[in-house]
Amino acid sequence: MDISIAKEESLYENRVALTPAAVRSLVRWGHNVYVESSAGSAAGFDDEMFKRVGARIVFSKDEAFKRGKILLKIFPPTIEEYKLLVDDQIVFSFLHLVAAKADGISILRERNITSIGMEVIEDAHGNLPILTPMSELAGQMVLPIASYYLSNVGGGRGILLGGAAGVPPATVVVLGAGTVGLNAVRAARGLGCNVILFDASLERLRYANELFSKQLVTYLPYRYNLEKVIPIADVVVGAVLIHGELSPKLVPEEIVKTMKPGSVILDVSIDQGGCVETSRPTNWATPSFQLHGITHFCVPNMPSNVGRTATYALANATLPYVSSVAANGPEKALLDDRGLARGVYTFRGHITHEFLAKRFNMEYTPLFDLIREGT
Repeated sequence: MDISIAKEESLYENRVALTPAAVRSLVRWGHNVYVESSAGSAAGFDDEMFKRVGARIVFSKDEAFKRGKILLKIFPPTIEEYKLLVDDQIVFSFLHLVAAKADGISILRERNITSIGMEVIEDAHGNLPILTPMSELAGQMVLPIASYYLSNVGGGRGILLGGAAGVPPATVVVLGAGTVGLNAVRAARGLGCNVILFDASLERLRYANELFSKQLVTYLPYRYNLEKVIPIADVVVGAVLIHGELSPKLVPEEIVKTMKPGSVILDVSIDQGGCVETSRPTNWATPSFQLHGITHFCVPNMPSNVGRTATYALANATLPYVSSVAANGPEKALLDDRGLARGVYTFRGHITHEFLAKRFNMEYTPLFDLIREGT
């Protein structure tokens, strides 16, 4: 099968969909791989490295999009990129369609696109095997970022996260005990911070208590608890994820207004709309803004700033799914792997993701009904 790897055009997106090693595997398995020129440069993979493993370099965005039956991207396509898609194509990307605009979804429907959101693919245990390594990286990144924004130079209160002898450490509140949240907790505990963790699942909170030997405080995210805890936070990490849905706005603007001036919100949930009402997407060029005296950091796809590490982690997780679709065709691959099937937003133009259909008031069709009709 023909597979295309597009260069990312979004500001400061430094990842590429596959490493040369992953491309080499696809070529050896008999597939044709087309790589847009300089697609891997920011991650340290030049065109020559891809050519040496059998990829073919293409020199225009138009050709990169139209060469492949399978198109691989990372950042969600722009409207201009959606318009380059060809009929009956298969698109793998972090699509985040539930937080997208209707224009792009309309193009997916009109052009009979099968769109697979890498952020919602599941494994046999209901985990998110492609999103998880990116969430691990994001969780590790939040504390160094918070440390900068708490400093005087960063516009903060002049606080060192770990404190000092005779000086208490910072208080870090983490919303969500998933992969991002627990990695943030681990980093904060390693620095000696006071950590307060919220999650709607008592099971997840019990797991966190066991994991960190009860060296943190845990709460359910009731409004009363949030009103009590958020005002004492120096750092709030938004790490709420509901598979395939918009993140709930756990922290309303009224509570943000009660925070200490110079404290920091890092809303890692911004890819799915954010879990703090005052959050809005930023980028690595202008990663933060201040509102009500609080610094907000809301960069989607945070691991793009560690492009090489993130590309290796992403390719390791993505390659098995891409190779399965390329070798077997989408119908058999989806029938054989129900977790991959749960990553399908649209199948040949039909919306197969129930929440997406409800959000945009579009017709929903179960994926396997469509597959059965086509066989």
